[in-house]
Amino acid sequence: MHHFLSGIQQVGIGVKNATEAMHLYKALFGMDVLIFDDVAPASLMTLYTGKTIFNRRAILTMNLKGGGGFEIWQFLDREPLNGGFYSLGDIGIYAAILKSNDLQVSYKRLQKIPGIQVSEIKSEKQQPDYFWLQDNYGNTFKILASTNWFSSKKYDLGGVVGAVFGVSNMEKSLLFYSKTLGIDTVLYDYMITEEGNTYRKVGLHKKATGKGAFNKLLGDVTIELVQLLEKTPATIYKDRFWGDCGFIHLCFDVLDMDALKKHAEESEFYFTVDSLNTFEMDNASGRFCYVEDPDGTLIELVETHKVPILKKYGWFLDLRKRNKEKPLPNWMIKMLAISKVK
Repeated sequence: MHHFLSGIQQVGIGVKNATEAMHLYKALFGMDVLIFDDVAPASLMTLYTGKTIFNRRAILTMNLKGGGGFEIWQFLDREPLNGGFYSLGDIGIYAAILKSNDLQVSYKRLQKIPGIQVSEIKSEKQQPDYFWLQDNYGNTFKILASTNWFSSKKYDLGGVVGAVFGVSNMEKSLLFYSKTLGIDTVLYDYMITEEGNTYRKVGLHKKATGKGAFNKLLGDVTIELVQLLEKTPATIYKDRFWGDCGFIHLCFDVLDMDALKKHAEESEFYFTVDSLNTFEMDNASGRFCYVEDPDGTLIELVETHKVPILKKYGWFLDLRKRNKEKPLPNWMIKMLAISKVK
């Protein structure tokens, strides 16, 4: 199997106030490293914003303990629609998955924070233990026990390892996530009845391959596909623009975009957005593309070209000049931590 993905770069979260959200996610989840804070028109996304170019602010924050970050996204000249309250199995990104190195510690810490809701810890079939968290905006997160870490930062949580997707046809979705994207180890596949609903849950996993500049930091990928049986699920993105409140995409770090594009087209998945050349965001740049899963849920793909290591001294790393598969040294990735969320 060809490895196209290096890991999860970020999950996109549409919010009404990006500054407030940035501080909330630092407090809840330790997302305390600022990679970029960028204001620009979202000119390539008009397919998903009613054929209109809107200005936006995008902030990428990370937790360098390991895992992907949050791309906090705010419309600047349009009032975003409120996020709805969705149920497991509704079509789209239902939850982002974050990893914990001590589920009990995370649970106890988060339980004490006002304004959020935390479920009990669940032990289910072949899954690692987990619990659900709903943040102040109504977004749902699945907090999962993990042993896969980049740094020994003293904190109970790491970053994003995946998402829970509601799907309408499990076989079609498996074809996309496992064959096209290559997240192809099946961790579990079972039916379960909870609160009067019957679901099929499939957990897919991709171990960190060691390939890609940020692979050691991003780590393993775990996604969960959930199909609601015997009832018709709601569709999370119905009548909404990309960038409205809630999860807007899951973004993968890609090693070779041209190869992935060709591979996706062979299974008849076509990129709906492709920046083609380098696209600048604040001091970071890369090529970004979007592809829809079989239900139209947006997957972002980014081939990173340039990353700010020490912004204030203008020290950047141009990844195009190096072997795409070669990991960056740990000390260099840790330099990212100099730029903190203030």
